Amino acid sequence: MRVGFIGLGSQGAPMARRIVAAGYPLTLWARRAASLEPFADTTAKVVETPSELAAVSDLVSICVVGDDDVRQVLDGDNGIFAGLAPGGIIAIHSTVHPDTCCDLAKSAADRGISLIDAPVSGGGPAAAAGRLLVMVGGEPDVVERCRPVFATYADPIVHLGDVGSGQVTKLLNNLLFTANIATAKSTLDLGQALGVSVDSLAAVITQGSANSFALGRIAQFGGSLDVLKSVAADLLTKDVRLIADLAEAAGATPGAVLESADAALGLMGRTR
Repeated sequence: MRVGFIGLGSQGAPMARRIVAAGYPLTLWARRAASLEPFADTTAKVVETPSELAAVSDLVSICVVGDDDVRQVLDGDNGIFAGLAPGGIIAIHSTVHPDTCCDLAKSAADRGISLIDAPVSGGGPAAAAGRLLVMVGGEPDVVERCRPVFATYADPIVHLGDVGSGQVTKLLNNLLFTANIATAKSTLDLGQALGVSVDSLAAVITQGSANSFALGRIAQFGGSLDVLKSVAADLLTKDVRLIADLAEAAGATPGAVLESADAALGLMGRTR
């Protein structure tokens, strides 16, 4: 399978490197030339437009930031839709609104193209180690065609249902992670107020039933949210807003998890 990859950020770049290292013919496009420089020592080819990339690909993987970014690389005379032949596949690794993926899947189907959503979790280190989590929504046969490529950088790969289901699941995951930031931070702060240091409390909790990924990251930086805020606050704000909108549209009550997520955003100087 010939693979095209767009979105060579801190997570996308190691994903693409794992693909080419596994022997797949890889084609890249990026807005910034600097994003392509780390691939100079690989067999990856570089093209001038997304449509050129799509024209020489069977699978196009997209790992850009948001909904507008996804649409920009797909649409227009130089977009992926303009170059990808019928029978091709588009995998959206970005975390976006599930309705965006459903709408784009319909547009793709009109062109004889399959589109699946496949958001990822784990970050650059997990991608480099081949341990990303991929949450996939789409037709089973299409997902299975993509699975060997995904397996170059991911384990596990979970097929959740129709297009959009991967995004819903990723947003729920990020909602709970954000909520855990608030509960973990407040617990560490309370511990300090009661005379238990951050390091000591974290050493116990990370080995016990109350452990969470969020607590480990906060404790890693001495109980401060500054690093987490600089890296993830804006993205988490976007994701909490998206899942809150989905819940409202479905008439569902999120309850304590959304309340805690909102509290976490507040601790990082953000509001939904």
